[in-house]
Amino acid sequence: MEIDFLLIGQGLAGTALAYRLKQAGKKIKIIDQPKANNSSRVAAGLYNPVTGRKMVKTWNADKLFPEIAPFYRELEQVTQGSFLKPQHIYRPFLTIEEQNEWMGHSAEAGFQPYLHRIHTKSQSTKLFDAHGGVMLQNSGWLDINNLLDGMTSYFKEELLQEDFQESLLLHNADRWQYRDYSAKCLVYCNGLGAMKSRFFEFLPFAPVKGEILELRQEFLPDYIVNRGVFRVHLGGGIHRVGSTYSKHDLDEGPTARAKNEILERLTDLVNDPILEMISHKTGIRPATRDRKPFIGKHPTEKSVYIFNGFGAKGVSLIPYYSEQLCQHLINNEAIDPEVDIARYFNYI
Repeated sequence: MEIDFLLIGQGLAGTALAYRLKQAGKKIKIIDQPKANNSSRVAAGLYNPVTGRKMVKTWNADKLFPEIAPFYRELEQVTQGSFLKPQHIYRPFLTIEEQNEWMGHSAEAGFQPYLHRIHTKSQSTKLFDAHGGVMLQNSGWLDINNLLDGMTSYFKEELLQEDFQESLLLHNADRWQYRDYSAKCLVYCNGLGAMKSRFFEFLPFAPVKGEILELRQEFLPDYIVNRGVFRVHLGGGIHRVGSTYSKHDLDEGPTARAKNEILERLTDLVNDPILEMISHKTGIRPATRDRKPFIGKHPTEKSVYIFNGFGAKGVSLIPYYSEQLCQHLINNEAIDPEVDIARYFNYI
């Protein structure tokens, strides 16, 4: 079978790019082993316009965030699903000085789309927020598991569910042969699997382990609380709490160290007893050394591309950059230099 694009991986990145290409009328095939989508399946799914210890606008927020809701709403329509959860994010202030700083930010035009309100008093007896906090908007979370399940059904005819074996790839003239498929182009969307590829092993991946708890508490605000840890209500009194960030013990499963760290931070944030511990999960994020994605064409193989390295911010990055790569693949439009893998070609 002749196709235009063979995509390796149907995590969030592969799903988005495959959808864009299919909508553009291209013939695609996706090779995916669902059990390998651990990073996407375990991810918290937050999209947060103001992040980090210093509370700065997310990199490229003004480009990225207008694309989030329209793209995921479109996927909801084609799957008849519901997985985008717009919700305010509340970040308590630790000091009066921080409160004053954010009162100043509230007057800055660049922050206006993302600031719902500055609170100078505690919002709940269940929170340790004596100095109030900032309530963010254009934020929320994505139920990635439901999205991937829905899109797996959507791609029923285009999806080959098996482990990808790069050794079976054959280059024949200007096409790539894989089993019974002959493709014009290959696109690696397979997260950390790309580290083992002969095409992309030169890229500086920096895998990061994240651990997340799901537990039951009674406190049910209509916003996400995020300071030290995030706390997202999944429904039925169950909350997802996390996440840790470790460059070590990547081969280990869930650790007691991470669990205790999350619980200690939660206790410092929320004044509510834990009624039940439900699960403790871990995933390895395909992060990069400079914390920017890997997008673009291989330096010597003209028809081999990568769409990868989105780390913990895939939900917010992928809608915008999947469209950019789609336009590059079809119309040869430029890729942002900050994310183009050409930035690493001098190091090969």
